[in-house]
Amino acid sequence: MHAEPSIEIRLLGWSVIVLLAYIVAQAGLAVPERGLSWNAGPRDGWQPPRGVRAGRAERALKNFAETYPAFMALALGLMVAGKAGGSGEIGAWLWLTARVAYLPLYIFGVPWLRSLAYGVSLVGLILMLARLLGA
Repeated sequence: MHAEPSIEIRLLGWSVIVLLAYIVAQAGLAVPERGLSWNAGPRDGWQPPRGVRAGRAERALKNFAETYPAFMALALGLMVAGKAGGSGEIGAWLWLTARVAYLPLYIFGVPWLRSLAYGVSLVGLILMLARLLGA
């Protein structure tokens, strides 16, 4: 009989859906600017997006990619170490919900709230790390 996966592992699964949302937003805003031929081609001679929202979506995706490896490592580490739950679970929820909020806040240029969402995601990672390290 298999044990139920921890909430951190379930949130890891949901985080892939969030990653896909970032990728779709970035591509969906860049392709109209550059065309399908550019998207299907090798993208030689890369240039930054011309549109404001396309540029924001690209930067949001890069920002997501900066913290995503830490989230994955911490979620897996908590499970392997048998430390799922508690502050690690709270941290995982904080990271995921903050990353969901971050994308539209960035694309639509909402100052302060975007920075708050980023900060909350970092607090989530810190909570997960503290749980993993036993603090």
